[in-house]
This record gives sequence, C-alpha cells and structure tokens, in this order.
Amino acid sequence: MKKIFLMTFMGLFIAGCAGGDPEIVPQVPLSELYDAAYSEFEDHDYDAAAEKFLTVENQYPASPWAADALIMAAYSQYLDNDFAGALLTTDRFIRFHPGHSDVAYVMYLRGMCYYRQVSDVRREPGMSVYALQQFQQLVDRFPKSPYAKNAQNKITILKNYIAGKVMYSARTDMQKQNWASAITKFQSVITDAPTTVMPAEAMYRLTEAYTAIGLPEQAAGYAEMLKINFPDSKWAKKIKE
Repeated sequence: MKKIFLMTFMGLFIAGCAGGDPEIVPQVPLSELYDAAYSEFEDHDYDAAAEKFLTVENQYPASPWAADALIMAAYSQYLDNDFAGALLTTDRFIRFHPGHSDVAYVMYLRGMCYYRQVSDVRREPGMSVYALQQFQQLVDRFPKSPYAKNAQNKITILKNYIAGKVMYSARTDMQKQNWASAITKFQSVITDAPTTVMPAEAMYRLTEAYTAIGLPEQAAGYAEMLKINFPDSKWAKKIKE
C-alpha cells in the first residue's frame, strides 16, 4: 500500500513538473516569522525559538531585525545549554554586525557560554582560559558598558580559579616528591597571578619545597618574602610557628 502511494505521488510530481513552471512557495512575511519565534521563546521552547530566529536572519539578512534575530537566537541557545550553537551564532553576529550597539552584550554572552562550562578545579577543562579571554576583551573594548563590571567580577573569579588549578597540580607534585615541577608551578603563581588569593600559599609551599631538597637559603628567602608581603595571612603565621 505504501509503495503504491509513493509511486502515485511521484507520478503526480513528475506530471506537475512536466506541465509547466514549478509552483512558487511564497516566503513567510518577516513579522509573522519573528512573532512565531518570539512565541516559542516565551513558551520556553528555546530550541524551537533559536531555529525560528535563525530562519528570520537567514531569509531576511538585510532587514533591520536580522541582527536582533541573531541575538535572540544566541540567547535562546544559551538558555537551552547549547553553548556550542550560541558561540557559532554570536560569532556570526560579530562578523556581520561589528559596529552594532549590542556588540558588548554579545561579547558578554560569549564569555558566559565558556564560563558556564568551567568545571571542578581538579579537572582540566580549558574553558576557564577562553572565558577569561572573552571577558577581558569586553572590558578592554567597552570599559563603560553595563556589562563591564560584571565581566570584571568574572575575571577575578576566573583568575583565582586558574591559579587554584595550578596550585592543585603543584601540591600533587609535592606529594609525589616531584620537587622541580612543584617549584616551577608555585613560582608561576607568584609571577602570573599576583592579584589572586594564591601567592601567599605559593610562597609558603616554596619554603617547604626548598627545605625538602636541602636548600635552606632559598627557603628562607621565600619565607621572608611571605612575611613582608602577607604579614597577616595564615601562611605567614605558620612560618612563625
């Protein structure tokens, strides 16, 4: 039965094509398309909303609504946890609308796509670095935007996160008595992340590491550095004990 139906359908299709010009399907009006997309968004069907917003931009790329449709598509994908899709959509927005008034927001949304994927400090997700780069670019390009302050707060969190990841790895090296690697990582925290909460502990750990390998002068140097720079920290107090 199914085969007969398909053969009949194909016959009608071929006959129709042979009989003249193919039927032209009228394009859905822009306002109707956008309203349908926004309706899906309000119903929290973010996947369907993103697809419809992208259709708006694809069918009416020269419309004043095209840029807004891309933003709404990216935001819908973000809310749907489709971070890869949102990043592709925001990338398209920045390429085709570099001078748009909402570029700062789109950059913030890109940063949040990476930020939401940052996982446990003991893992190596890589997303923390990408998020930091995106937020830093936003702050550098649009320091007075309404998103800059929030981005700066995220930068502080991410810098501490990244430094914490290095510290975790260095402590693991110490446990394995891999002193050279541990020392290098602790030193990198002091030089590369001086504004985070980690340098005080890094200095303390360096005194431990250098003492363990029989270099008391280097250990004493970091102990003195710790007492001078962080006299009230718990790590300086541990040195005095």
